[in-house]
Amino acid sequence: MTIAVDFDGTIVRDHYPEIGREIPFAVETLRRLIQDGHQILLWSVREGELLQEAVDWCSERGLVFYAVNENYPGENAQTDQHYSRKLRVDRFIDDRNIGGMPDWGTIYQMIKEHKTIEQVLLTHEEREERRRKKRPWWKF
Repeated sequence: MTIAVDFDGTIVRDHYPEIGREIPFAVETLRRLIQDGHQILLWSVREGELLQEAVDWCSERGLVFYAVNENYPGENAQTDQHYSRKLRVDRFIDDRNIGGMPDWGTIYQMIKEHKTIEQVLLTHEEREERRRKKRPWWKF
């Protein structure tokens, strides 16, 4: 699976342009996902020196990305005839998700077990109860 991950607010606390403290288990979880065979892309608003600082920070902790702000290593907007600004990934991990970002343990479980957040967090009985109570959004 190819996974794009944000840096500020996702791997570290958001103190842009400075690098904040690591969010617990972020680096460890991403390293484990790489060990499991996933390709992890760093997808960040950072550019130039600020981006290099983030890449170096991760590298110092043993986190080396498949690609940084690109779909694959060496992607070139000027020469690649199939270049697209849209990432071709299976999942995004970002603190700006609707509903917020789950903790890194939940993220790992979702990816490892191919489950939704609801499947990970709710028991079967809780899901069934929700399903029974759920009303169509257009009925008030």
